[in-house]
Amino acid sequence: MNNIISLPKSFVTSKIRKKAILATKARLAEHHKSFDDYNDEELEIIIADEERKIIDDLKTKSLVITLAALGLNLFV
Repeated sequence: MNNIISLPKSFVTSKIRKKAILATKARLAEHHKSFDDYNDEELEIIIADEERKIIDDLKTKSLVITLAALGLNLFV
């Protein structure tokens, strides 16, 4: 039972991590840098920051969708 519950969480975490790595590549490309220009610790910090941004964005979208489902509008 525990494996069934943890499977979706690991799947979501994996997807967020992949998106964060892509966002990190884009962020570094904007500054004409590559992964080779940073050590593992620095890259982990940058990727963690991108993960936080993705999670915050998902939370915001979830809140807006929930409010819309309840018939509330933030933009009125």
